[in-house]
Amino acid sequence: QVQLRESGGGSVQAGGSLTVSCEASGFTASQRCLAWVREVPGKEREGVAAVDGGGNKFFGDSVKGRFTISQDKAKNTLTLQMDSLKPEDTGMYYCAARGYDCYSGSLWKEGYFGSWGRGTQVTVSS
Repeated sequence: QVQLRESGGGSVQAGGSLTVSCEASGFTASQRCLAWVREVPGKEREGVAAVDGGGNKFFGDSVKGRFTISQDKAKNTLTLQMDSLKPEDTGMYYCAARGYDCYSGSLWKEGYFGSWGRGTQVTVSS
């Protein structure tokens, strides 16, 4: 069973940077899709970024050019570097995983990820 634990996050002013990390355990094969998804009360869940076992990376339109996703397979960690943060980036950031490489056609659809962390809060003030 895949388990995910987020760390990092916090509060920053607009234009600043934050890093969130996810420690993953329980993968039994090299194929995987690891992602960050954020939630804001009253809004739909939004896909932020994802990376798969083959190193393919995917980004939500609102964060392209500002966020970077990386993985350390040896340590089973996932990192999201967030630069040029905006108030609209505020939300609860969840680490999510699936035991197959990412498929862009379904990546952000409901039910795509079977494993979730508890989330970490990111707050960007104007």
